[in-house]
Amino acid sequence: MRKRQVVLRRSEESSRDSVASSFTVRSVRYGECQKNHAAGVGGYAVDGCREFMASGDEGTTAGLTCAACGCHRNFHRRQVGTEVVCDCSSSP
Repeated sequence: MRKRQVVLRRSEESSRDSVASSFTVRSVRYGECQKNHAAGVGGYAVDGCREFMASGDEGTTAGLTCAACGCHRNFHRRQVGTEVVCDCSSSP
């Protein structure tokens, strides 16, 4: 499951004629399941689920449950990818 979060950040230079704005685009991906199924007996065992797949639509409670292993999304490793895009323009 991929989730995109867009953060808008603008910064103005000291010059009146030029304005620089940068966009930070973050994409969130949930990887392998980290839930320890043997914690109750003092061991360590994961189920082998390699990637989070939502059971339902985003925004519902079913969207937070993995279709492959049945665990909550918080048990899956969160991987955030960040990209900064700068749109620089100046007027003559």
